[in-house]
Amino acid sequence: MKKKLPVSKNEDLILTIEDLTYQGMGVAKVEGYPLFIEGALPQEKIKAHVVKVTKNYGFAKVMEFIEKSPDRVENEDKIYLQTGIAPLQNLSYPAQLKFKRKLVTDLLQKVHLDNLEVADTLGMETPYYYRNKAQVPVREVNGKLEIGFFKRNSHDFVAMEHFLIQDKRIDEILIKVRDILRMSKITAYNEEKHTGMIRHILVRRGYYSHEAMVVLVSRVRKIPNLDQIAFLIQQQCPDVKSVMLNVNPDKTNVILGKKTIKLAGKDTIQDTLNGLKFDISAQSFYQVNPQQTEKLYQLAIENAELTGKETVIDAYCGIGTISLNMAKFAKKVYGVEIVPEAIEDAKHNASLNDLDNLDFEVGEAEVWMEKWQKQGIKPDVIMVDPPRKGLTSSLIQSAVAMEPKKVVYVSCNPATLVRDIQEFMELGYQVTKSIQPVDQFPQTTHVESVTVLERTQFD
Repeated sequence: MKKKLPVSKNEDLILTIEDLTYQGMGVAKVEGYPLFIEGALPQEKIKAHVVKVTKNYGFAKVMEFIEKSPDRVENEDKIYLQTGIAPLQNLSYPAQLKFKRKLVTDLLQKVHLDNLEVADTLGMETPYYYRNKAQVPVREVNGKLEIGFFKRNSHDFVAMEHFLIQDKRIDEILIKVRDILRMSKITAYNEEKHTGMIRHILVRRGYYSHEAMVVLVSRVRKIPNLDQIAFLIQQQCPDVKSVMLNVNPDKTNVILGKKTIKLAGKDTIQDTLNGLKFDISAQSFYQVNPQQTEKLYQLAIENAELTGKETVIDAYCGIGTISLNMAKFAKKVYGVEIVPEAIEDAKHNASLNDLDNLDFEVGEAEVWMEKWQKQGIKPDVIMVDPPRKGLTSSLIQSAVAMEPKKVVYVSCNPATLVRDIQEFMELGYQVTKSIQPVDQFPQTTHVESVTVLERTQFD
């Protein structure tokens, strides 16, 4: 017999919000049955309308706030919540920092690692206008080329001029570029028909150098008056030192295509991070919150306790941002990365900073760890900064086989961090300091952290 659910679709309920999900949705329970409610915060009493029910959980929407949370920030503009640009914008910043710490502690608790300490989240002084990179979709609205964003979980486009979490100058440049494209009668991309020209505008800006780059992402290579458009962009925005065209002819959600062509200025812009110079191209992976990245890397270096005598392996080195930071304090740094272009950038950035105590290799970290081990290289510290999917089991085993004194784990996903910590612990490594969450993306649900694991089993 089918079990009757305690709630039904289209029912109106009075609910008290108990918690927030990792996506920032309010959670209320009816006889243990969870309902997820967008825009609702813990401690709030609401009148809700149930919009969807499944066997194990349902979704509801707020019809009326009966009692509001003391942590609620009242916003005139709901657009940032609707588009998912700033899903925590309605939560006060101190409460956001607590929420991010709780994300880590809850996950540790689930696997009975609640004995591990988690420090208070390291926040920003001004938790807005921090992004040094924007990738903004371009669409036609009422016959006009517009920049904007999509509503959460949809293809509904919302025209916007201000993006709240981006460097304000980037927003200004986007509006100028939009107006130049309009004046030049350039067509916007139509996703359904796969027609039109400009799909996205990408803007990067150096936090310290103030150099900017504009990348027009187009479905086609041939765009009328392209030289004139590039000229006008640089004329109206003198800080734009590089104008590029990226061609992406595919039916895809991936923003950038494989081919990038210089239209005007330089191939790269330059910026500094902890006093080191980096050349950044259209395709470079470069951390988007420079102020917090400096803190994050300083934390990682402090936790590695480098004295100038150590050998370090950076297992996901990208364009060398962490490797170069480490190289200033270590004897030797070995970096490995699967993307060949990133390794070219890393080598270039090392020579740009006159650092010669680094070796960079293209390939999988576990493969290179085995090679380095055979060559007799013994790392004191292994640094890992993996993507959201975390570390592979084979990488953890390869790292442990090298017997470093420490593994410093920079994580952008607490769920995979907790999973990987467990495997390290099974292989004789222990977390020896408080896990330190860092808020790299204020107003969003993302949380980065630094964890130190030390070898406790010796042969």
